Amino acid sequence: MIKLVVIILIVVVLSLSCVKVIKQSKVGIVMRLGKFHKKADTGVHFLIPFLDRMAYVIDLRENVVDFPPQAVITKDNVTMQIDTVVYFQVTDPVRYVFEIANPISAIENLTATTLRNIIGELDLDETLTSRDLINTKMRSILDEATDKWGIKVNRVELKNIMPPHDIQVAMEKQMRAERERRESILQAEGNKASSILQAEGEKQAAILRAEAKKEAMVREAEGEKESRILRAQGEAESIRQIAQANAEGEAVIIKNVFQAMKESDIDDNMLALKSMEALEKLAESDSTKLVLPSETVNFLGSFKGIKEVLSSDKNNK
Repeated sequence: MIKLVVIILIVVVLSLSCVKVIKQSKVGIVMRLGKFHKKADTGVHFLIPFLDRMAYVIDLRENVVDFPPQAVITKDNVTMQIDTVVYFQVTDPVRYVFEIANPISAIENLTATTLRNIIGELDLDETLTSRDLINTKMRSILDEATDKWGIKVNRVELKNIMPPHDIQVAMEKQMRAERERRESILQAEGNKASSILQAEGEKQAAILRAEAKKEAMVREAEGEKESRILRAQGEAESIRQIAQANAEGEAVIIKNVFQAMKESDIDDNMLALKSMEALEKLAESDSTKLVLPSETVNFLGSFKGIKEVLSSDKNNK
């Protein structure tokens, strides 16, 4: 009974050891008598005891390897430290197992040598500004080199680029100077725009002031013109009325003189005196000077003849 139990236990253990389960996204490599037998895909697989062995289980998912910084020298003899990150994926598990002994170490060394070759063709400034170009070149070279190992390199990234300390200090000074230059340019452009806007504002204000002054002068001139016209019309009307009044007064005086001469019997001396009094009244009726031409003086001497004519008319009546 004991022997039977032992035999049963041995059979059960052997049976369990011969059953292998391969998980999703993985592939197993089955070896038979030390030789590659088959690939074991996802699922349950039964192995022959003492003959078959699940030697490797390969992960087919994308792997990420962060390699330590590598010392590289640029074209202008600047030594810097660069660390890289490689994203790769196993595409052929058989070649991945049998074509390369230590694939991760091989990828690391290949990455370091490739990086040195690429950086050696670039100077410091190009190295700092050409990350995409370096990544593309490295991915292409590594993918081609690892294809025979059953590995596909999907992407290579330069994680850090660390120049020497003195170069870093110089770069910081350069960046500070560049920022100050840009600040000065922006400030100058702002002052320029402000000056232009201020000048345009002053120009518009000057134009508006000139137009307002012009309008005020035009209105003032029109008002002065209207005022002068009204004053002239008033003075003309006043002069006309004064002249009319003077003419009416002169007519009344002359009429009165003729009436007195006609009705009175006066001698020549009295006639001359009355004529002078009439002229005096005419002079007093006007504020301006009275200028008598020579004909008027001669006319005064004719009052005697006028008297005789008037007297003859009176006698005839």
